[in-house]
Amino acid sequence: MSHDIAKKPQAESRSGYKVFRTISTRWMDNDAYGHVNNVVYYSWFDTAVNAHLIEQGVLDIHRGETIGLVIETQCNYFSSLAFPQTVEAGIRVARLGSSSVRYEVGLFAQGDSLTAAKGHFIHVYVDRQSRRPVPLPTNLRTVLETLL
Repeated sequence: MSHDIAKKPQAESRSGYKVFRTISTRWMDNDAYGHVNNVVYYSWFDTAVNAHLIEQGVLDIHRGETIGLVIETQCNYFSSLAFPQTVEAGIRVARLGSSSVRYEVGLFAQGDSLTAAKGHFIHVYVDRQSRRPVPLPTNLRTVLETLL
């Protein structure tokens, strides 16, 4: 009987990411153990990706007809981050479907060459009203292709 052994996730280099966003840690991010609590990392994923899309003019969170809903998320942790530290979030797109996108985010302590954590989430883009999947708008797809 053969067993598939999953490769242990490894920290990655900055060179694997297309764009970066600086995020300041906050006092409240630290937990009782003196480091940023794991749930905060997911917030940083959302912040990094959505802020980039807003700045590129392809996400209108208030009036846009198309919105992205998270259907899957995951994170691997390699080293601790803590307040007061600056985090640099690297972003890339690993898969671009007709109505879905797999975003991958690497979180780096400022100036570090390897990820302190890395993860992904998958957005399915849907019509704001019906919540049914829709094809990615052309302007969004164009920006996402630069992150592949």
